[in-house]
Amino acid sequence: MYQTIVFLPLVASIIAGLFGNRIGVRGAQAITCGALIVSAVLSWVAFFQVAMAPGDHATHVQVLSWIVSGDFNINWAFQIDTLTVVMLVVVNTVSCLVHIYSVGYMSHDPHIQRFMSYLSLFTFAMLMLITSDNFVQMFFGWEGVGLASYLLIGFGIKNLLHVLQRLKRLL
Repeated sequence: MYQTIVFLPLVASIIAGLFGNRIGVRGAQAITCGALIVSAVLSWVAFFQVAMAPGDHATHVQVLSWIVSGDFNINWAFQIDTLTVVMLVVVNTVSCLVHIYSVGYMSHDPHIQRFMSYLSLFTFAMLMLITSDNFVQMFFGWEGVGLASYLLIGFGIKNLLHVLQRLKRLL
């Protein structure tokens, strides 16, 4: 379940980014919003299983062996505890609402598939940051948030410049 919560936004981002022209605007919106809805619902389920149950339910979920060099071994793993599930609920619920709101707000944009892909990538990076088991993975999540922010800001600036050019032609 935890791997689905974290990796579903990444899968949606890849599908919307690489196949956005084939699946169309509605397809990209449906895939990214649907993935975030499922991820948010699963986050709430995890919250009730971990945070609301009596006792300590901290879980360590190993995804794969990431960096192995001699005695140096870093695994790609999730540390799931009460704080993590609270943050999963916050990040996924807010991101789900932002995705749904963006469907209407960005409806005029011709490149909405790319925008939805960037938005899902941002969510994945946030989830990597909050579920990280070690500092290398946390750094990966932090840099992913920076990259996704850069892409989203660049997308907004490009649209702003386009609007300013249209205004200049009108004047």
